[in-house]
Amino acid sequence: MIRRLLIMAVATALGVQAAFADGLIRKDGRGGAGVNGDGSEYEQRDLYPGQNLVPSRIKDIAQLQSARDNQLVGYGLVIGLQGSGDSLRNSPFTEQSIRAMLENLGIASEGGRARAKNVAAVIVTANLPPFVQSGARIDVSVSSLGDAVSLGGGVLVMTPLKAADGEIYAVAQGPVFISGFNAQGEAEQITQGVPTSGRVPNGAIIERQVEAEFGDVGKLTLQLRNADFSTAVRITDAINDYALERFGKRVAREQDSRTVIIQKPQKISAARFYAELENLVVESDMPARVVVDERTGTIVIGNEVRISRVAISHGTLTVRITEMPRVVQPEPFSRGRTAVEPFTAIETDQPDGRVAILDGPNLETLVSGLNRLGVKPDGIIAILQGIKSAGALQAELVLQ
Repeated sequence: MIRRLLIMAVATALGVQAAFADGLIRKDGRGGAGVNGDGSEYEQRDLYPGQNLVPSRIKDIAQLQSARDNQLVGYGLVIGLQGSGDSLRNSPFTEQSIRAMLENLGIASEGGRARAKNVAAVIVTANLPPFVQSGARIDVSVSSLGDAVSLGGGVLVMTPLKAADGEIYAVAQGPVFISGFNAQGEAEQITQGVPTSGRVPNGAIIERQVEAEFGDVGKLTLQLRNADFSTAVRITDAINDYALERFGKRVAREQDSRTVIIQKPQKISAARFYAELENLVVESDMPARVVVDERTGTIVIGNEVRISRVAISHGTLTVRITEMPRVVQPEPFSRGRTAVEPFTAIETDQPDGRVAILDGPNLETLVSGLNRLGVKPDGIIAILQGIKSAGALQAELVLQ
């Protein structure tokens, strides 16, 4: 019996090696044969032959669905400000919070009205990482809720942080660090950055952990950060090639452009199994896309953007109107009066009104052609929109 199993194992290994040698099984993600979910075989072809793709690790382009963050939020007070806190007349909720806090500390606050200017009401936000245990610390962000001028030098008082289910998962407290400043005088004010928001590094302590069963799961769901069918297929092929050599069977299948389903083999933990998979290198793909932000004049052009050969004429027409009224004097010893005669000078200028040929078979040629036109970012935005309208831009144009 042992001899028969040994012969079968040797035959299986020789068959796998022969399959790799004949190109039936994908080993580099290009060409070969594959197996569908129902066991039927299909031929795998190179989807984009000769394309310049970017090798990336699976951990850099995808993440496990079970390993997700959870958002926390809370309402609190920042104290110790140097007169830059909320004005209690315009922010009545700040005064109510001060009274409630003092009453919880056993201090009676009924009667007179508080006039403190060193307190600010804030909203505290944080991301709860996956698999975090009770007692761990995370960073929190603090943002002013009232009309405080600056949170610099303030200290966040103990603030409970809740999740979407209404339960408290962390408690935040500590000094607030800001990246901006505000200087104000009687006739001038200077503000740099955002002094009304800051961070408290390691300011929150986890009080309750999110229940997550990862060690005993039998199926792993891999989510791509950027949805793409080609990348999902390449991840599936890379995992199956590795699993075929390591465990003797295929374990992954692509579900859609963002999801890859992986079946965990027996006698190995989920953490160790995914640790072996996340460092596999695949060639990630991305769609051809041009992102334009007209507010800031920012233009981002993807590597796969192509432009067909087009002729472009781009010139800025400048019209200058100058009013130069002239004074008209009457002749000597005449009964005329001094008068003002209107005079308007109009000048027009249209520099760089030449026609240029633009052809972008690759990113370097495209950028060089746009720079050769000698136009500013707003002009490049107009040119890209015109090329898209003409049907010569072989990419998606995203306007923000």
